[in-house]
Amino acid sequence: MALEIGTILPTSTPDPDRPILGDVRAAARLAEDVGLDSVWSTDHLIASAPILESTAVVATAAAVTERIQVGFGVLLLALRPPAWVAKQVATLQYLSGDRIVLGVGTGNPAHGDIGWRAAGQPFAGRGRRTDEALAILPDLIAGRPATLPDGTEATLSPGATVPPILVAGNGTAALRRAATYAEGWIGLNPSIDELSTLTTELAELSAEQGRPVPAVTIVAAPPDDLAQAVDQLSAYAAAGVRRVIVPPRSGDWKAGYEFAAELKSAL
Repeated sequence: MALEIGTILPTSTPDPDRPILGDVRAAARLAEDVGLDSVWSTDHLIASAPILESTAVVATAAAVTERIQVGFGVLLLALRPPAWVAKQVATLQYLSGDRIVLGVGTGNPAHGDIGWRAAGQPFAGRGRRTDEALAILPDLIAGRPATLPDGTEATLSPGATVPPILVAGNGTAALRRAATYAEGWIGLNPSIDELSTLTTELAELSAEQGRPVPAVTIVAAPPDDLAQAVDQLSAYAAAGVRRVIVPPRSGDWKAGYEFAAELKSAL
């Protein structure tokens, strides 16, 4: 299977004094036009820099494209009621023609807890709440009966195709979460040696759960030199990675997308 190449939509900026980096509609169209396989939206309520709301971003990207997969990279599931997440994801699946990929995470501590407090959710215990939501999310999305964390029985309609669910994070808790609930795991910029250690642990945890090993996606910032970048991504592919998400560099998302397309063509 050929290595899939995705990129991140321009939904945030590292500089609070600058506007959002780019036009999401234009970016999604360009990513599709240059042949990339997926685009991804970051997610938070209040992060360490300005950031757009991910569900609206995903809907916008899906509305202006036809082929490309559109992913949450990654949704902070514990920040929201799981039934609302399921309703939104099911609707996005319906509207996009089943092109959604649902990446899930528990949040980078570097952003602090202000976003969680603003949403009325505790920062502590977010891992447990993520697990509880992941346990019922497929049934909720599909329109099957599910028991919510508070004991409420709910069936959402209309149901939709459950998208691929991926769990992000390089720690053991994230690996265990992926092995237990997900079809995929997202590794955050590991070296090849680190990747080998992480995927070995992922396989062991999956065996304990009696489940297939999740497919591997890597978020990586390869070197600017095309040949060196091709070597890095080829090594990922040889290690069994299915997809690499290449973020645009230096705030120039157009150049970043074109570079990612060059990488894809060169592999």
